[in-house]
Amino acid sequence: MSTLEPPESPSFTESPNLPGTLESAAFGADPDLDRLPAPCSTRDWWTTAVILGGQGHYARARAALDVLDRLTTGSSTHSDRVLASLSASTRASFLRQSGRHALASTWDGRALAIVGGLPVDPEAACDALTGLAADALGCGRLPLGWRLLGECRTRLGGEGGLWRQEIRIEWVSAELALAGGDFARARRHAERAVELSGKSESVRHRVKSDLLRSAALTGTDPSSAVESAAEVLARCQQYGLLPLAWASSLLIEGVSGGRTSPSAREIGDLIAMRGGSLLPLS
Repeated sequence: MSTLEPPESPSFTESPNLPGTLESAAFGADPDLDRLPAPCSTRDWWTTAVILGGQGHYARARAALDVLDRLTTGSSTHSDRVLASLSASTRASFLRQSGRHALASTWDGRALAIVGGLPVDPEAACDALTGLAADALGCGRLPLGWRLLGECRTRLGGEGGLWRQEIRIEWVSAELALAGGDFARARRHAERAVELSGKSESVRHRVKSDLLRSAALTGTDPSSAVESAAEVLARCQQYGLLPLAWASSLLIEGVSGGRTSPSAREIGDLIAMRGGSLLPLS
């Protein structure tokens, strides 16, 4: 990725502009790709938004979703309804990452409503349901979160190849367990996410899974949790994954009492400059 701007902002390790595709940047080995190919389809606009959101370019990501929404508005085709749902779920994820779970739930609810009547569509429905489960967690409604994940597993059924949805279920399961103080259960789900993501090509999914495993260690082995999260932070810096870098830094600083370099506040300021509306750090 290119050096982050402006110069006074915390700098992350540069990496060369390697050839890549939108799919490899969103769900593969090139999450730091900064020269994105021009979108050639409606799904490309969604994939572009996913990439930009992962890099913390929230304003640009929302602009890509705006284009997608204009292209799919009024369409009744199956593929366009799926993409409209994925767009709403993605907007929800950006809000959730900023701590606005209640507002995110309105977008996730819209996402589920769009595809609720489709006969077979586990991809978008599961994105909406896992999002709603995470929203419920953020609002303190843990039993609801578990019920929504159960519904998601039912929708997924024996559908093969939806590795991203399977990983997301484990992520939210780990987060719900952490919120309930069950660190052993959280670690089991986090380890399962690590296992599943390890079979994929997605750097971003592997990094987030490792971060959740670090979080699960905080209740039993804080020093290992900090050490593991520091490794995650280094990979976030390498690949330009600012939102995950911010979360990693928050974990490290919260458990150790020290500051990372750059600090969570500095990373948060940079994300804000890129259009992220983060809640103030206490």
